[in-house]
Amino acid sequence: MPVLTEEKTVIDSAELAQRVAILKRFKILLAQQRDRFSSYLSLLDKQQGVIESGSAEDLLSYVEIEEKIVADIFSIQKVIDPLEEMYYSITSQKTNTITAGQADEVPSLKASLEKLKGEAVLRSTKNKELLSKRMMELRSEITALRNNPYVMSNKRSSFNGGNTSSLVNLHG
Repeated sequence: MPVLTEEKTVIDSAELAQRVAILKRFKILLAQQRDRFSSYLSLLDKQQGVIESGSAEDLLSYVEIEEKIVADIFSIQKVIDPLEEMYYSITSQKTNTITAGQADEVPSLKASLEKLKGEAVLRSTKNKELLSKRMMELRSEITALRNNPYVMSNKRSSFNGGNTSSLVNLHG
């Protein structure tokens, strides 16, 4: 059965169902993206603690998890972009076929998603700075160890003469 909109445009039920499906899918993807960014933020917080404590193995595992989450965020974004274009093309037609409550959720989801993105960028930048600082500290420690004459290394000691005997004659 055709539906009349406020501009007296007739939309058949198939087009209405398609519009509602696009809106629902768009909202689901935005919510998923928001959840991924939330988990990314909690991971960045934990990663900051690992950077400060200096555990290389733990840091490596966090970096691997971070790469997976970021890849997941980008894959969802690839689906969101065309769906967002379809959503805005539908809403720009000025037809009121979708309830106001359904359409109002999208801007709030987008706003919370943008807020999370900004927070993720700030925390990621902070972690990179902390990691860079920690790397400089480790480099200076390594340099100090290399220059320390009392640390055992692969260098020959002055007590390790090269002209010592390796066989001893016991029958003499």
